[in-house]
Amino acid sequence: MSQADNPFLSIAAPWIGGLTPYVPGKPVSELERDLGIRDSVKLASNENPLGPGPRAREAMKALLEELGRYPDGGGYDLRRVLGDYHGVSPTAITLGNGSNDVLDLIARVFLQPGAESVFSEHAFAVYPIAIQSVGATARVAKARDYGHDLDAMAALVNDKTRVVWIANPNNPTGTWLRAAPLKSFIGALPRTCVIVLDEAYTEYVSEPDFPDATRWIETFPNLIVTRTFSKAHGLAALRVGYGISDPKVAELLNRVRQPFNVNALAQAAASAAISDREHVRASVELNRAGMAQFIAAFERLALGYIPSVGNFVTVDLGRPAGPINEELLRRGVIVRPVANYGLPNHLRISIGTEEENARCIAALEAVLAA
Repeated sequence: MSQADNPFLSIAAPWIGGLTPYVPGKPVSELERDLGIRDSVKLASNENPLGPGPRAREAMKALLEELGRYPDGGGYDLRRVLGDYHGVSPTAITLGNGSNDVLDLIARVFLQPGAESVFSEHAFAVYPIAIQSVGATARVAKARDYGHDLDAMAALVNDKTRVVWIANPNNPTGTWLRAAPLKSFIGALPRTCVIVLDEAYTEYVSEPDFPDATRWIETFPNLIVTRTFSKAHGLAALRVGYGISDPKVAELLNRVRQPFNVNALAQAAASAAISDREHVRASVELNRAGMAQFIAAFERLALGYIPSVGNFVTVDLGRPAGPINEELLRRGVIVRPVANYGLPNHLRISIGTEEENARCIAALEAVLAA
């Protein structure tokens, strides 16, 4: 947008003019309103089709009479529960309005004009937004097999680098890094550089060599691990996530954290959800079956795909995905184009229920055959 279109650009910070905002998945209500259709399915935002578990639902119901009160601005109970769960002090926990909020806090604390920040090609779109929003410089490493190339990332680190971002598993590709090379990479970074491991999808991973980086916090004081309740725990609408770090790092993040950034329902639901292992198990099992359902369909349709350990899979259509996505929308199926991630021929499809997956597969097959 030019200054003629928006005269307030002249008084905004100079790096804001080139900033492209994050575009969320299209809501079902918007699609149905625009196209006059009903009974759409949304497989675009990596949501848990089971929604919240029973413990979280009961915790929210019990709080309804207290909604006229402000939440605990420090999140004492939730930080205590999370500290117990991860075996760390509550002072190591930073709460966020979703883990995205924690990522933004990290950028605000550790980045500024003149500083540099490193992330991978095909990595989560929030990283470049967070970097540019504070006027820092992004350095993007080429991907390897759609995932993080740690050697390429290390080559971009210099004395100006203040934050390195890694999503493990990565969104939107579903690729992942093994424990040994990742730990070696972190250990080689200068202590003047913060490393962020974004583990939003970690509950879905069953690979034996996949790391739980929360156990590395004491070893690496410059490490921040972020987690979310939006995926396996099914609390996406409540927007609650957290970071785990050295308490001295958390203290800095909490200096810029907005008061009451995690609402009371979210705090109560998350405190209950973290121990609901049965709901997480059911969510993971549903995801595993749905992933197999999609992979079988892709192989039958002779479509390539990126092997994923998340709750989504990215399919290669072998041609521009935009027109195919538009046809899927007309059939009431919402998936995610990922051209903005440098993948113009791909669609990212979230794993839904068996019926939702079948609806998506049938629509995709019909569009490809047309």
